[in-house]
Amino acid sequence: MDAISQLQEKVNTIATIAFTTIGTLQRDAPPVRISPNYPESGSGPTPAPAPNPNPNPTPTPAADSDADFAKQPKLMSAELVKAAKQFDALVAALPLSEGGEEAQLKRIAQLEAENDAVGQQLEKQLEAAERELQEVRELFGQAADHCLNLKKPE
Repeated sequence: MDAISQLQEKVNTIATIAFTTIGTLQRDAPPVRISPNYPESGSGPTPAPAPNPNPNPTPTPAADSDADFAKQPKLMSAELVKAAKQFDALVAALPLSEGGEEAQLKRIAQLEAENDAVGQQLEKQLEAAERELQEVRELFGQAADHCLNLKKPE
């Protein structure tokens, strides 16, 4: 894979990680009270929770999810930083342009001239192939006519 394709792939990876991170944080973030004066949604008298008959309570899944949520931003940001560093390494590995802008423009002009020459050769080959195809079609038509003429009507 060439360097530009690798860079494009890494940019796509960074974008995917960023979108996934933002989406996950939005989805899993616990609600936060805006202000103590602002009522919570569904406000009203909340019933007191029933007492737990188990004297040794086990951690609830909500507690586990809160612990996981606290780890997620760190893990996701580490993944994003890793991808960004890989991108920077790919950029650093790109060859430096030699000779400046003038040399690049000269090289572009040279490549365009080569492209035009090859394009003209291809056009000539295409015209020759079209002529040959037309000849083959004519010969095929003649052969088909001869085959039909050789058969005797019954």
